[in-house]
Amino acid sequence: MFPTPASDISTITPQNKQVAVFGGGCFWGMEAVFEHLNGVSDVVSGFSGGDAITADYSLVSSGFTNHAESVKITYDPSKISYNQLLKVYFLVAHDPTQLNRQGPDSGRQYRSVIFAANDQQKQEVQKYIDQLNQQKIFNKQIVTEVSPLQGFYQAEEYHQNYIARNPDSRYVVAHDLPKLAKLETTFPEIYTK
Repeated sequence: MFPTPASDISTITPQNKQVAVFGGGCFWGMEAVFEHLNGVSDVVSGFSGGDAITADYSLVSSGFTNHAESVKITYDPSKISYNQLLKVYFLVAHDPTQLNRQGPDSGRQYRSVIFAANDQQKQEVQKYIDQLNQQKIFNKQIVTEVSPLQGFYQAEEYHQNYIARNPDSRYVVAHDLPKLAKLETTFPEIYTK
């Protein structure tokens, strides 16, 4: 059984909309996974880790920027906690043991990274990574970076809601639809169509 984080910041943060920014491979699949969670009101595909001038898909894809393909998740902590988002991130959305790659996509722009919006998020993420490593949940060490959120830049419009608009794409069928199926079976209590 996948462990729950030892503490939960949603009990000590204001109960208004909050933001989480996660990177873990191609943002198409990440966006689709988090869109299917009860309590999440918006998910946007974009870039984080670099500056505004290099936040362009063609530049980020080159691997020469510091950006990671990321998603900005807006959620209601009275319905879903930050730590529930972390569980989905580590168990379903991507493989946190792959360094600078996810599946067929390789390069630093596909790295596993959480961009912490504040010190509370940073502390919770680090504690949870330590907990998962200590319990040897994965066969390898987690390589997820924890970086301060310094900016999020929305990707081009054709990347938004990509899976909903392209469900028959070979990439989507092979790499992203299995994540959605895993989400539905693993977290039925927070899954929403």
